[in-house]
Amino acid sequence: MRHLLVIEDEDFSRSLLAAYLETGGFIVSGVGSGERGLAAIDSGKIDVVLLDLGLPDLDGIEVLKRIRARTAIPVLIISNRERVEDRLAALEAGADDFLVKPFDPRELTARLKVVLRRSGSSTQRSEGDGEALRELRFEGWTLRFSTRDLISPDQVAVPLTPSEFNLLAALASAPLRVLSREKLLDAIARKEDAPIDRTIDVLVSRLRRKLEADSRRPQFIVTVPGFGYRFATPVTEAMSATGVR
Repeated sequence: MRHLLVIEDEDFSRSLLAAYLETGGFIVSGVGSGERGLAAIDSGKIDVVLLDLGLPDLDGIEVLKRIRARTAIPVLIISNRERVEDRLAALEAGADDFLVKPFDPRELTARLKVVLRRSGSSTQRSEGDGEALRELRFEGWTLRFSTRDLISPDQVAVPLTPSEFNLLAALASAPLRVLSREKLLDAIARKEDAPIDRTIDVLVSRLRRKLEADSRRPQFIVTVPGFGYRFATPVTEAMSATGVR
């Protein structure tokens, strides 16, 4: 069972969410402030986070940034903020999904399952599945499917959020080819989000900051104006003997 943390300042809403999600097979913990949420995440026992943006001590975006400085675990934003700018700010800070209140609890459960599946946290692959042992290598970098992270030429692990990993995997799996934003959106399973183009652009911006020496002059993920993006360097594919090094 996956351990879900609800960071929500309204006691009634937090209790309702916990009761519903527990019936869906989650272990649920709830806290009413950003600082308490960060402390719970520091325990290392959390698999996925529901984060409200309106917290009494810290703005939710700031909490999200601090979470991302600690871990790449999935974070789903729940908020009554409906503006596109708020959604983009959350994506820019590292959110995996954004759900506007009020919402149908069944949609929440479905979205949680999607972000967990994208993160590799669910048991969707058998141990013998070769996809889990796959590695993509380019210019000294390694994109490792077993741990869903990026290894730098200096052998430093660069954590990626689920959406970042899936987007980079889609690009690097088709080196030197131009991929449309619609194609990339399919790869990260975000058809329900809007606006489509800017969602992909924000994720590419996040990847460039982690991957490129100069994100303003990208060498790996190149923009093709009016169409999409191209991974502009050759990639070799390999299989790890164990999946973990």
